[in-house]
Amino acid sequence: MKFTMKALLGAAAVLASAAVAQAQTTLKWAHVYETSEPFHTESVWAADEIAKRTDGRYKIDVYPASQLGKEADINQGLKLGTVDIIISGSSFASREYKPIGVTYYPYIFRDPSHLIAYTKSDVFKKLAAGYEEASGNHITAVTYYGTRHTTANKDIKTCADMQGLKMRVPDVPAYLAMPRACGANTTPIAFAEVYLALQNGTVEAQENPLTAIEAKKFYEVQKNIVLTGHIVDHLNTVMSKTTWASLSDEDKAIFSEVMLEAAERATKIVEEREAALVDKFKADGLTVTEVDKEDFLKNVLEKSPLEQYGYLKEDWDAIRAVQ
Repeated sequence: MKFTMKALLGAAAVLASAAVAQAQTTLKWAHVYETSEPFHTESVWAADEIAKRTDGRYKIDVYPASQLGKEADINQGLKLGTVDIIISGSSFASREYKPIGVTYYPYIFRDPSHLIAYTKSDVFKKLAAGYEEASGNHITAVTYYGTRHTTANKDIKTCADMQGLKMRVPDVPAYLAMPRACGANTTPIAFAEVYLALQNGTVEAQENPLTAIEAKKFYEVQKNIVLTGHIVDHLNTVMSKTTWASLSDEDKAIFSEVMLEAAERATKIVEEREAALVDKFKADGLTVTEVDKEDFLKNVLEKSPLEQYGYLKEDWDAIRAVQ
């Protein structure tokens, strides 16, 4: 009898274990960033936290460093069902719904805190809903990526100082708006080739967040760091239409809450790194220059009006008004 009871208990344990395994859903979360970056470390934290808060019903595997493809590939993966969650820039979201790209328009955000305030505003809900209607995908969070600044062979204080400057800029319409409004000659060069292009004089300037300027050692070949602060760059955490629709309302709340927490954690890390880098660059003897941002903004609005990019003035006004 004792043996039979043990056998029954063992069988029950096996069945229970099988039921748990069967109930667990595995999801794929992909991005293009390195494992050392907060966009990865905080995604891993979020994956673990979601598993805890759903009692193990969801297991999320995070694939960094383009393991599941480049940014265009993982965006396509949301449609094909090969990935469930991605981290991606608004330039890709705007391919599905152009108005959301207004968040890349120069000087729309004052600083990272303005960006985060925007993500809790009605205008964000409106733009995210427009993107969801167009693509089917759901934006759960927005993470601060870094403020884009300029490095150059010469000091720059005003927009006019960039006239005729040969400048590497990614081939993204909103990224081109400020340099072109200031008269720079823009050139799209692969990111991996920018250091050499600066070193041999193919281009005389480039723009990127301070963290990228430090990581790629652009400061070795460009002694002027100009705090143009023209774009407060950011990334969206996006869930595929089918994955989001498969969640219960309770699980949707858990996923959203955790992903927002992860975005805030990553944002804080990036802000702290940037603040430290300004001091480091100055200590290293580089020229770090503040610019008259109102002068730059005036030129951008006059010479690269947002309407030519398909953005709406009402969205610009609403975002600028967010406190």
